[in-house]
Amino acid sequence: MVVLNRIYTKTGDAGETALSNGARVAKHSMRVTAYGTVDETNATLGLARQHATGDMAAQLARIQNDLFDLGADLARPDIERDSEAGYPVLRMTEAQVTRLETEIDAMIARLEPLRSFILPGGSPLAAHLHLCRTVTRRAERCAVELATMESVNDSAVKYLNRLSDWFFVAARIANDDGVNDVLWVPGANR
Repeated sequence: MVVLNRIYTKTGDAGETALSNGARVAKHSMRVTAYGTVDETNATLGLARQHATGDMAAQLARIQNDLFDLGADLARPDIERDSEAGYPVLRMTEAQVTRLETEIDAMIARLEPLRSFILPGGSPLAAHLHLCRTVTRRAERCAVELATMESVNDSAVKYLNRLSDWFFVAARIANDDGVNDVLWVPGANR
């Protein structure tokens, strides 16, 4: 259980922060950048949720919770030492990736195939979901870069990859099932 009775601790004033295993690292480390960008994704998703209702709102709430799980996963290095932690370490699972895939497939079934690239926009929800998509792609790039340096849970990277696709398809749903997508017109302003 998390207890936050102090918001500022002054322990990061020298440019370091603690990972969830207690190790101290520079705030500019790739691991901190990766989970920080996941946190940024979650914040943009909070904005999107302000425009969502019904099933979409429920799905976005579930994804926000997943993003906290993902941040916890990325904040804990040494996957190979999880069994030594003395408690169950929170890691993303293939089931979470599969759930996103199932939801993407269900949304795509409602849509006509794209015949053009689309521009971010349309409804307020769609525009916010496109922002979520781009921040998620950045988080994915950070996690992939981190994986070249340290161990990273494969399911965490897969989740980010699927999530950006999920946001793209959900943005089309938010544009009246793609009817109000804003289409790119190549060379329109030459």
